[in-house]
Amino acid sequence: MEKYTYKESGVEWLGNIPEHWKTKRLFNICEFIRGNSSFEKNDLLSEGKYVALQYGKTYKVEEVNEEFQYYVNEKFYKNSQIVNYGDVIFVSTSETMEDLGHSVFYNRRDIGLIGGEQILLKPNKNTLDGKYLFYASKVFGNGLNKFATGIKVFRFDVYDLKTIYISLPKPKEQKAIAEYLDKATARIDRIIAVKQEQLVKMEEMRKSEVNQCTLFGMNKSCKTQDLNIEYLPKINAEWKFDRFKDVARLRTEKTGIKSEKEDYIELEDLSQGSGEILKLNNTLEVESKVTKFFKGDVVFGKLRPYLEKYAIVDFDGKCTGEILAFEPFKIEGKYLMYVISSKWFINLCNSMSYGAKMPRVNWNTQLSKIYIPLPSNEEQKNIIKHLDKIADKDKALVKTLNSQIETLQAYRKSLIHECVTGKKQVTSAIKNQAYA
Repeated sequence: MEKYTYKESGVEWLGNIPEHWKTKRLFNICEFIRGNSSFEKNDLLSEGKYVALQYGKTYKVEEVNEEFQYYVNEKFYKNSQIVNYGDVIFVSTSETMEDLGHSVFYNRRDIGLIGGEQILLKPNKNTLDGKYLFYASKVFGNGLNKFATGIKVFRFDVYDLKTIYISLPKPKEQKAIAEYLDKATARIDRIIAVKQEQLVKMEEMRKSEVNQCTLFGMNKSCKTQDLNIEYLPKINAEWKFDRFKDVARLRTEKTGIKSEKEDYIELEDLSQGSGEILKLNNTLEVESKVTKFFKGDVVFGKLRPYLEKYAIVDFDGKCTGEILAFEPFKIEGKYLMYVISSKWFINLCNSMSYGAKMPRVNWNTQLSKIYIPLPSNEEQKNIIKHLDKIADKDKALVKTLNSQIETLQAYRKSLIHECVTGKKQVTSAIKNQAYA
């Protein structure tokens, strides 16, 4: 097989491209449609005549296929907003730079309708293969943030997208590249999915062990006692139990600070489900009332989206009012943290939470009255040691799996770049090979 010879493309993101490839501006090989259909999230149906390509759903997927089950009926039909097989959808508005320019391939034979905050590209079928365009968009799409306007919400315009140049092999070679990448990326995605499933299973096993240990201890065949409490039907027969407020005090001392760097934590600083604090030394730019906490206290996010955010702190500091800080006095602090992290406790808090926009739990009327299972101090320490050991082991494995996933994702991205810029030669002779 004769190897490619290269030439300078004159386009920064492409660099050198094969001598026989061309470069074309998207404006010359695509039709552009700005999404303006009026359907909203509440208008979506599980069945309908047209596939509803609503912004809130498309930015979460790479491909709209038969698994995409969002529809609208005839009243939303607009001839100017039709999406057909092979078209590519761009997210043109986002709260993060990372999602801006996300692209989606329309892989269905029925009709879709494009929603707002998106731009639709219809490639000239005689010149540009839709799937090849989709893969190319995964490279040039990363550069669309240079056109971004806005502060909290970023956006680019259809005119910006029209200025983009892409590499253009012959249609037959475009299809070969797209087919090769379909197979290669699918295999990478399967490996990533297996590793992500491992992470989920590990987390479920850890949660189950925490649940077991905070209700029954480490002896799975222990005798149990029925407390006639709906959320705690049974616990270890040798254990006592007491109300939350009788084993820990809620920190209530408030202080006002302004424009100072402190050991100050917000909800976003607590890692979901890990008991870790991600960062400190936030700067408060406005006058704000915060709660003082002290080394050894247990902190807990009281809003429903953050109920699995908790930690035991090893420093004196301050926290936002959406975080509750507890001073353990009749219970080991680390054991209390594990109780707070258990499935039975989180589920109970979820069921008690109130409020429409940001459901929360209340200390005085709810949390303070929850009964906490109380093994002896010695058994609490043994449970802590046991669960810490599991957490440390899982943490190391999670780090390894996440590193492997990141490596695979980086390789996937690199492979697409190499293929659509011609750095990796793909022909019909090699397109069916597994990725190398």
